[in-house]
Amino acid sequence: MYTVTNRIRVKKGFAKKMAPRFTQPGALLTFKGFRKVEVLVSTQFEDYDEMSVVMYWDTLEDFEVWRNSDAFKESHTRPSGADENSPTIDNLVVIAEVASTLENN
Repeated sequence: MYTVTNRIRVKKGFAKKMAPRFTQPGALLTFKGFRKVEVLVSTQFEDYDEMSVVMYWDTLEDFEVWRNSDAFKESHTRPSGADENSPTIDNLVVIAEVASTLENN
């Protein structure tokens, strides 16, 4: 299993407002190998908030199909001029293989 984490720094006060946008039902649910998405919000930083959007995939290939799809492109399209008023400061995508887990069932 793989995780793809998009660490997004946003202006203070925006992370909790933006988080539900990443968990709305849509085309993502139809892609082979997609398991779930979680949005973690950190408000501990003085100058910004941070969202970690964590997607779980069976294989890296399954994620690549999503990332190269028209559905991905459509979900990341923003109206013209939106960048000027965007609360997003920057982001970093981290892809990792799940190497070990512990769960309490």
